[in-house]
Amino acid sequence: MDDGQDGMRRRALLAVAVAAATAPDAARAQGSGGWPNRPVRVVVAWPPGGGADTPVRLAGPAMQGVLGQPIVIENRPGASGSVGAGVVAAAAPDGYTVLADTAAISINHLLIPGLPYDAATALTPVSLIALSPLILVVRANHPSRSLGELIARMRAAPGQIPWGHSGTGTVTHLAPVQLLALAGVTGNGAAYRGGAASMAGLLAGDVEFVFSTLPQAAPQVVDGRLRALAVSIGERLANLPDIPTVAEQGFPGYDMPDWLGMFVPAGTPAPIIARLAEAAAAGMRDPDAVRRMGLIGMIPVGGTPAEFAAFFRDQRERLGRVIREHNIRAE
Repeated sequence: MDDGQDGMRRRALLAVAVAAATAPDAARAQGSGGWPNRPVRVVVAWPPGGGADTPVRLAGPAMQGVLGQPIVIENRPGASGSVGAGVVAAAAPDGYTVLADTAAISINHLLIPGLPYDAATALTPVSLIALSPLILVVRANHPSRSLGELIARMRAAPGQIPWGHSGTGTVTHLAPVQLLALAGVTGNGAAYRGGAASMAGLLAGDVEFVFSTLPQAAPQVVDGRLRALAVSIGERLANLPDIPTVAEQGFPGYDMPDWLGMFVPAGTPAPIIARLAEAAAAGMRDPDAVRRMGLIGMIPVGGTPAEFAAFFRDQRERLGRVIREHNIRAE
């Protein structure tokens, strides 16, 4: 990982857990009752092949090397990840069932009526696995050549400029909602069923801009069909250094990535959690995993439980505030 990505890691993890840096050694010293002595199941709360699934599969071999047991990946998608999260929340807190979920877990309790658990109390953070930056893109023939020009265009036509996102409550929805609120402008948001559909709407001219994941947008930026105006995280991307951040274009502190993290059921012993975090970090250091995640626009992280717990609390507060302030409701 280069200097730019190292900076992202430091910022994303909030630099809050110096004391936790020795957790793996403490776990070994305390012991964990022979754990693990059988395969560890990782429940991915999203479908196979996507941004939540691929990093877990890439990390699997290195995790197995640390734990000395097979990693068995089970996809349990549905209801913005809440199905898979529910499976793990109800599992025994013995370290043999682990959840891999995205930023959606931070806000599902606000969007899904009757959700039978709250991730803040039913689950315990293990490790932040990866960040998934978004980029704000317009068509190549769009009159705006910068974020400032796009904001000015929206200010001149209140509520009229159409923009798209991949579903209510997703980060591709919350990122523009937050940006427009900070800019003091309004637009006409359109919900699509997934990122591919929102990208198709943009290319067809039905909407003027979207915040998109890198795998969907970057190839079309490179081939000249789209123009990238901004990156959603706080530092420029190492592989797309010419795209400025939202923050540096007049919105300091703006930082809205999607992300992937691992959790276990509440009550799982601390030595087991520390060992799982050590295994996840090993997976994110694996050179092949780092290379292949870079190809899909994800930034490997891999941190301690305390670091991820602080990050998760921040995300619940930050994203939850956007949901509440803008009265966002599930469709």
